[in-house]
Amino acid sequence: MRRSVSYTWQLRELMASHGMWKTTDLAPLLAERGIELSPAQVYRLVSQVPERLSLHILAALCDIFSCTPNDLVQTSAHAAPKRKAAGSSGVVDLNTVGRPRRARVHRAP
Repeated sequence: MRRSVSYTWQLRELMASHGMWKTTDLAPLLAERGIELSPAQVYRLVSQVPERLSLHILAALCDIFSCTPNDLVQTSAHAAPKRKAAGSSGVVDLNTVGRPRRARVHRAP
């Protein structure tokens, strides 16, 4: 059986629980730990779900908020839906519904 794995990024909620409401509040705290990110990178880190994350950044975030990676990333896994069989893919059998008519193209005079 196949399983589908997903995760949610909890950085914004963690920041809010520590009274940090702006992404610009996070940049100096990261810089104190040797992580230099542009304002746009910090904004994306907070507001979007990262697909890749440096372990240095993860460790810095855990240090800033005195938390574990489990507090930043909530994971879940569940059974993936079964795939349809090849015969039930929604393909129309033209022998049973009739053949399409050939298009006639008229030339302009």
